[in-house]
Amino acid sequence: MSDRAASSRLECYACGDTSHDLGQLVRGHRRERRVFPSGAFLWTSGDRRVLFDTGYAALPWRAGAAAWAYRRLLPPRVPPGATIAEQIDPAEVTHVVLSHLHPDHLGGLGAFPGATVVLGEGLRRTLAAPRLRDGVLRRLLPSWWPDARLLVVSDFETGPHGLRTHDLFGDGSYELVDLPGHADGHLGALVEQRVLLAGDAAWGRDLLGQEPRMRRLPRLVAHDLDAQAATAARLLAAERAGVRLLFSHDRHPLGVDLLAPHEPRDPSESPDPHAPYDRRGAE
Repeated sequence: MSDRAASSRLECYACGDTSHDLGQLVRGHRRERRVFPSGAFLWTSGDRRVLFDTGYAALPWRAGAAAWAYRRLLPPRVPPGATIAEQIDPAEVTHVVLSHLHPDHLGGLGAFPGATVVLGEGLRRTLAAPRLRDGVLRRLLPSWWPDARLLVVSDFETGPHGLRTHDLFGDGSYELVDLPGHADGHLGALVEQRVLLAGDAAWGRDLLGQEPRMRRLPRLVAHDLDAQAATAARLLAAERAGVRLLFSHDRHPLGVDLLAPHEPRDPSESPDPHAPYDRRGAE
């Protein structure tokens, strides 16, 4: 193992949360209101510090009628100290990868004017002419956005486990993954060939593969539900091959290295999915 790999680390930060009734998301699911944390993931390796998504912006948002509609559907909760800028040093971040542009992934971007912002070509298309269903709140973009240092990714090759990937640094340590469906240009990241940050390819690991059962709300916000189902099949195949899948809205241990070997948890030991996320502790 190289010195860089030996010193690498991947951590999750919960940057607020929202909640929704699963019975209104998935046909046949019992009525239960689940809390969905907004997760951001920081990979540190040598002088590289790559942040995957940025969580919610601090409330209140002044982002127009679309923001009002979003808050009605998925009410955000952002307690004091929960924004990503309050949990890490923004000046140390070298790259910010945006899986997509929904408010729970884009909101904290303003704290990182010195970072290279990485996004898919489809996200740039969306920004050029967003529709209401795209869920993009342009007023959440930082004032420095016109001068941002952008890396727009459009070229993917067949990589590990049949995934379409783009090698960010050319050494296999951090590969961007094409995960179409939820949004145009939706990206994931395969970190050190072991852990796949899957963004919103599913609302949670237990909902992966449930796309045919989705109700009106998730169908309305999905860019291409058929593509999302195909993405789910590829992710399940990667998981069977030993890749650990981490979704943005699942609960993950905090303050620990997610690249470290782990034992799958007994579902009966999982935390209460209805409770607000406690950023001070782990799962």
